[in-house]
Amino acid sequence: MKVILNQDVKHLGEMGDVKNVANGYYRNYLFPHGFAVPYNDVTVAYFESRKEEIEARKEQKRKDAASLKDKLEALTVELLMPAGVNGKLYGAVSTLTLADYLHKNGFEIERKRIEIPGLAIKSTGNYHAIVHLYEAQTAELKISVIAQEDESRKDASKATKEAKDAAPAETPAAETEGTAETAAE
Repeated sequence: MKVILNQDVKHLGEMGDVKNVANGYYRNYLFPHGFAVPYNDVTVAYFESRKEEIEARKEQKRKDAASLKDKLEALTVELLMPAGVNGKLYGAVSTLTLADYLHKNGFEIERKRIEIPGLAIKSTGNYHAIVHLYEAQTAELKISVIAQEDESRKDASKATKEAKDAAPAETPAAETEGTAETAAE
């Protein structure tokens, strides 16, 4: 069935678009919610009269997307993630992680619009992700994944450093073994 969308419908199209949909989809979802009207001479004439308004709305969306693209490309996302000694993350940086970070920083971007090459980031380093904006516009997002210091590693490195600082500079090997055995008991 051929219909004209009365407003933006996710995964289908925007206001004023002419689409072919299944009869049941139109009858049970689009029509009852006022999302679409049947394609006929009357509705075509109505949308032709509103064509300028619809184009102005689309142009505003394009401008907003261009502005958002500039902001996103200027941004470097720095994520502190728990990682092992070799830089391998204990979890992964996914589109959900990036969407949450962007939401906390004032960007309203759905996670479905974010594309990470390889689906997820699993080690520390610098990466790029693609954010799909309006129509064919995309923005490249710079990501820097940094290993988060683990508390147990901090304590262990601090204890090792204190032990080195407290040990006398020159001690014979025999004395060092004796003190280690005494400390172990």
